[in-house]
Amino acid sequence: MVDVGKWPIFTLLSPQEIASIRKACVFGTSANEAIYITHNDEVFVFGLNCSNCLGTGDNQSTIVPKKLEALCGKKINNLSYGSGPHVILSTEDGEVYAWGHNGYSQLGNGTTNQGITPIQVCTNLLIKRVIEVACGSHHSMALSSDGDVYAWGYNNCGQVGSGSTANQPTPRKVSNCLQTKMVVSIACGQTSSMAVIDNGEVYGWGYNGNGQLGLGNNGNQLTPCRVAALHGVCVLQVTCHSSHTSAAKTQGGQVYMWGQCRGQSVVLPHLTHFTCTDDVFACFSTPAVMWRLLSVEHEDSLTVAESLKKEFDSPETSDLKFRVDGKYIHVHKAVLKIRCEHFRTMFQSYWNEDMKEVIEIDQFSYPVYRAFLEYLYTDSVDLPPEDAIGLLDLATSYCENRLKKLCQHIIKRGITVENAFSLLSAAVRYDAEDLEEFCFKFCVNHLTEVTQTAAFWQMDGPLLKEFIAKASKCGAFKN
Repeated sequence: MVDVGKWPIFTLLSPQEIASIRKACVFGTSANEAIYITHNDEVFVFGLNCSNCLGTGDNQSTIVPKKLEALCGKKINNLSYGSGPHVILSTEDGEVYAWGHNGYSQLGNGTTNQGITPIQVCTNLLIKRVIEVACGSHHSMALSSDGDVYAWGYNNCGQVGSGSTANQPTPRKVSNCLQTKMVVSIACGQTSSMAVIDNGEVYGWGYNGNGQLGLGNNGNQLTPCRVAALHGVCVLQVTCHSSHTSAAKTQGGQVYMWGQCRGQSVVLPHLTHFTCTDDVFACFSTPAVMWRLLSVEHEDSLTVAESLKKEFDSPETSDLKFRVDGKYIHVHKAVLKIRCEHFRTMFQSYWNEDMKEVIEIDQFSYPVYRAFLEYLYTDSVDLPPEDAIGLLDLATSYCENRLKKLCQHIIKRGITVENAFSLLSAAVRYDAEDLEEFCFKFCVNHLTEVTQTAAFWQMDGPLLKEFIAKASKCGAFKN
């Protein structure tokens, strides 16, 4: 959540217009174009209108926001832009729209005519529900909900992944070694492309002259190639962007930047005073563009969900404390009763707990129990996979099925060669069949590395025998 006022172009708007914004994106070679979506789901654009990239149907620039009627009410959830510039976006219904520069068919409509208004991208995508889009300088990609990737446009370096360097006029499925894979995230560099698979593998293709694909060489790739150096690491997301600025946020909330800072080269990570990485691009990057569609922060009023989140572990308003490992967690009895069947049962007038001001917990660790209580206030979990195992145990005990799924998701995302066997044995212990199957496949796929870890040799006898038997049936030990 960001303050859109930090981007210079938004100083053109009145306070009333700023207050209406729910999502926004600043783009263009000089950060002179912007698109925003209001709380009423209306879509507005303003700025220079280079290459018709505002989609208003004319080539006129405007400092007054113009409404894009064709997109109003469409519930835009993902947007990307190329340096032409051209714009690609997807809606909650999975439709894809494009407009702007089209010299290399990056709008995917089979022509090289500029797109002066938003037009739906139809070829091969009509039967798909697109959940993410990405743009290079003059090529485009789309990811469907069933894990397929489509690419089109400029292909001088193989960035479309077709195996040739011929430009691609309409969306084409990227297959080769992605054919049987489930892709969960995509990203584009200027003339390169990347994909993250559901098991955490990363694939790259296209321009590699500076080694940006991470393949250990600088040869271009005409088809997707796995980034072998990340073998054994479960990657969640990759991004690439057109500015020469980098930003990172630590677990403790500190934001660092390095790279180009308003013309200067910052060669070592520099601690900023910001609280989110997006502010780095707003204030330090030239041009001051956004690398994604951003949600805008409005501090004047909090939603019910935001208010609840704010009051978690608040001594000022709480009426109950849990003591775990000697530490206190402050909560509100009413919230717990509303959110959890376990507590609804516990806080009955004839139970001892209903009379207590402090409840001792000894069967779960402090990080696990705190994460559980915080989940009741926020609907989300932020734990490393090893602690998520303990939370999975708690969720099973308290019959919290949604929390069980969240924990399994965290564990799948955080699996590594080092912790794979610990996670597998935990999945067996807690009867998490889907998770067990996932961990088993990961262990078989990385068998040599996994068998060299301490966790493998510490596994109890019966489970180890069962694993070896099952792995041999899968042909894991064949030459």
